[in-house]
Amino acid sequence: MTLSRLSAGQGGMRTAHAYVLKTLRDAILNGTLPGGTRLIQAEIATQLEVSITPVREALRDLAGEGLVEFDAHRGSRVRSLDLSEVRELYEMRIALEPLMVRRMITTMSDEALAGAERLLNRMRKTKDNVAWSELNRQFHALFAQDDRDGRLALTLAGLRDGASPYVSLSLGASAARRAESDAEHAQLIDHYRARDYEAAVRLTVQHLNTTLATIAQAHEEGLL
Repeated sequence: MTLSRLSAGQGGMRTAHAYVLKTLRDAILNGTLPGGTRLIQAEIATQLEVSITPVREALRDLAGEGLVEFDAHRGSRVRSLDLSEVRELYEMRIALEPLMVRRMITTMSDEALAGAERLLNRMRKTKDNVAWSELNRQFHALFAQDDRDGRLALTLAGLRDGASPYVSLSLGASAARRAESDAEHAQLIDHYRARDYEAAVRLTVQHLNTTLATIAQAHEEGLL
């Protein structure tokens, strides 16, 4: 297992924990650490020039995100991603996202939509699939921001977070998918501005189905 050290110490991060967490998360999401890889705390600490404590904390956080699993006999390892699980995540999102669209389509402010455009511009500029995936998660979360403490919003947030690793890993299967997705995001903003519920729901469902198909393609090509 080899982890690339960030170019400038801890990359300007305030804590060793944040540095280790980002380094490990990025390595898992970009495929450097594939599913099943054992994560030996002492080895990671040596490679990243930190103590054991931030490594242990980072692994605990990654386990909470569903990226790492603990085995009583083998220790920590990268969790192998399961296509049946992601299908269930997207089936649930396809069922629930239209409810959130109905709730938000007439109340989402111009300021929030401007924030969505700023995120979209950042997505278009980045060349890093992991960074794009995180911005994509933030983009979709923004469309539930006004209801973020409601049960529906919390449920959808959990589903989006659970799907995020699959999205990041799947982008290598389709070079055109990112550009298509960015175009869909721009259309979604337009539909919200027009308060067009039917168009927003159609596009949302289409977007989720296409993303799921891209993930399935990546799985078939051995990228997941």
